[in-house]
Amino acid sequence: MERGGRALPPPWRGPWILLLLPALARGQPLAAGEAAYEEWRATGVRGRAVELSCGPAAAAPPAVVFWSFTPQGEGLPRAVAVGSGREVAMAPGTGTLGRVTLRNGTLELRELRVAAQGRFLCQGLFPERGRLRVGYAAVLLRVLATRAGTSAPCATRSTTAAVTPSTWTSSVHVGQTYVITAIARAQAGTYTCLAENSHLQTRTQATIVLTVYYPPAGSPSCSALASDDQRDVALRCRWLGGFPLARLRWVGPQEEEEEEEEEGLMGTSFSMATRIQSGAATRNGTSFSCLASHPALPLGAACGTTLWVPSGSPTCAAAATKGDEYVMLRCRWEGGTPLVTLRWRDSAGRTLGDPAPSAAVLVLSTDGSLGGREFVCVAAHPLRAAAAECRLRLEVPELQAESEVAVLEGGEAQLACRQRGSSASLGATVAWYDPKEREVTPGLAKYRLEEGEAWLNLTVRDAEWPGDSGIYRCTATNAVGTASLPVRLRVDRYPAPPNVTISKLRYTRARTEVRLEWRTQGAGNLTGFVVQRRQTKKPLRETPSPWETAAGDIEPHSRDRRLGGLDPAVLYAFRVLAVNHRTAGHPSEVQTPAEPPFEAYPAVTGAAVAGMLVATAASLLAVHCIARHRETLPRLHDLLFRTAGPGAQEPVGTTEDAEAATGGEEEAGPAQGDPSAPGTAAGADAAPAQGDPSAPGTAAEPLSAAPGTTDDPPVNVTITVTATP
Repeated sequence: MERGGRALPPPWRGPWILLLLPALARGQPLAAGEAAYEEWRATGVRGRAVELSCGPAAAAPPAVVFWSFTPQGEGLPRAVAVGSGREVAMAPGTGTLGRVTLRNGTLELRELRVAAQGRFLCQGLFPERGRLRVGYAAVLLRVLATRAGTSAPCATRSTTAAVTPSTWTSSVHVGQTYVITAIARAQAGTYTCLAENSHLQTRTQATIVLTVYYPPAGSPSCSALASDDQRDVALRCRWLGGFPLARLRWVGPQEEEEEEEEEGLMGTSFSMATRIQSGAATRNGTSFSCLASHPALPLGAACGTTLWVPSGSPTCAAAATKGDEYVMLRCRWEGGTPLVTLRWRDSAGRTLGDPAPSAAVLVLSTDGSLGGREFVCVAAHPLRAAAAECRLRLEVPELQAESEVAVLEGGEAQLACRQRGSSASLGATVAWYDPKEREVTPGLAKYRLEEGEAWLNLTVRDAEWPGDSGIYRCTATNAVGTASLPVRLRVDRYPAPPNVTISKLRYTRARTEVRLEWRTQGAGNLTGFVVQRRQTKKPLRETPSPWETAAGDIEPHSRDRRLGGLDPAVLYAFRVLAVNHRTAGHPSEVQTPAEPPFEAYPAVTGAAVAGMLVATAASLLAVHCIARHRETLPRLHDLLFRTAGPGAQEPVGTTEDAEAATGGEEEAGPAQGDPSAPGTAAGADAAPAQGDPSAPGTAAEPLSAAPGTTDDPPVNVTITVTATP
């Protein structure tokens, strides 16, 4: 147990909290944002007593106080004492400082020791107008120690304000007056003048404490912070250091800058000064000044600040992290003095995260429950009567696209998909799927993808019927959900072309080509014709061979085509189709080629006619020869000229024939049978022989033998005509 109170066991925090509880239990609010800081110096003599107060002597004692000590030359503070009213606790080891007691927040050091030289820090809670204010006080304690030294006539001894205790030095001046020119801060201390009378053997001394004033480094700094839940502004002025400490006070635009005549004037403090300014009573753009005074600065120093509210309103945005694991909500509203305080709330008004000036970020995990939820960023400023806000709703992506797209076969179909709404800020991924639910990726020859900030278009190249028709799907996925939108693609065929009929199909002479002609029936557009072929003769059980294209891309104005490359040993069938772009009409009737015409017929006919004429002329010459040479060729003569029936006359072509006929008849005698037959008389009346111009015309033509009366057998005559082409 240390004298002056009970010991404070380590780590000091337990009793400190226990001492705070009675003060806070009285229901007094804690104004932590209005903390004041003071700093001053104190001097003590070793072996004597010194008192260190926590705050001005005229102020009310703190309800709770905590003293700590940092030895000179060290950086770690040590606990000394804690007190709350009559409850006091002392830290062990305080005996090295002296006899330490704590009463009403004031620390008293009796029998002061040299080890007590250093920095004492007081932290206290001061009751003020129904609430507790936090206050800080730093005391720089200097401990003086004296020792006996040598005597010198009227010598001056001095002590310095070193890190170490002051000691007697050698004589610095001899004489009644000691003048120090261009004094420095290190020359401050206690000076002693020794006077000695060697005749009377007496001596005396006088001690003078020399204090050197110097201002803090730099200049005072001013700042403004919101306090009392954004209702007030705490104006803070800070200028640490110097000796003595600088005195600071705040003045407003309507206040007079009066010189302070005594220490402790209302609104004045040392090193740090805080002024609480009501936000409702302050106009936008009002300026305040902090005036600093110091003995070493005849003109003093000052700093100032202007309270203002930024224009506009807060802005909200949402973004998803990589992998959509988290969603970050950002709220920003920069500017203003003090800075605007931002905080996030949910739709029910619950505060999320910690408030922050100018910018507030809220990180949420994507657990599937964020879709459709609304969040509000509330911006507050002491000079604004009402808070400003911005709202942000996390929504599943919303897509916009045409429900159906139609294109003619062979064209390009463009399917457009666009995001709309604020969901695009979450970085949604948009993709297309084909009718077979396969994702369309870049680089495919069939498709082309075009992407923008919030849209993705799909182009289907060379649309085919019916393969490319169907339902395509556009999907968008972000951190809070997925949306899908179907788009139907309809690939239409061109109108059917007119029908076709084959008008002519015939082999050429070599049977390796065919000549094909056709004609169209009915109205309709067309862009060309296609001729197809296949073999016709196949075994009964074998499937017919497929049709193959014999000629394509035939101009629409053509109506015939010569097709080659045929096998003479194969029988082909042909058909023709009219085409309108890619739409084929009904095929024509199936036909096989006809045999080629006999192209040698005219030459053969001409040769046959010529042969007949030659044969006719030869026959006439032969008949004429036979008629003239009756005796030489009797049988032929009888065959040609005796073939007539009874009573028929044989023509006489020449005079020799007539003579031969007459002589023969005489040699032959009368005909067999009755010579007085009527045929004799008739023969007398016959016309004269033809061809003899001298014939009297009354000579009778000998009658030819009746059929079957001649003894000569009949003779067949065959005339063969050979025509050479």
